Amino acid sequence: QLQLVESGGGLVQPGGSLRLSCAASEFTLDYYAIAWFRQAPGKEREGLLCISSSGGSTNYADSVKGRFTISRDNAKNTVYLQMNSLKPEDTGVYYCAARRISCHTYYDYWGQGTQVTVSS
Repeated sequence: QLQLVESGGGLVQPGGSLRLSCAASEFTLDYYAIAWFRQAPGKEREGLLCISSSGGSTNYADSVKGRFTISRDNAKNTVYLQMNSLKPEDTGVYYCAARRISCHTYYDYWGQGTQVTVSS
């Protein structure tokens, strides 16, 4: 079964940047679409961005448009979420998720999440 591991979270000041990584150890991600979600305290989980197996990206959240970008490095079997101009409301647990080939609203595999805290 595909297992995803997120990393790169932490504490950052408002206006700062972080890059999250989503990696798989035993299976290639080449044929999977990977999405990033986040869950803020007391709120429902929301989809942010997705990248298909062919590299096309889909934005699910207007709140991150122009600030967050998604990319993949198939040689490293890793998908990245670059987050710039971070705001306190970006605080939450960030998850990556996978499904075969194309982006969608439903994903089959999930990581355990990484905490991002934006605070001065």
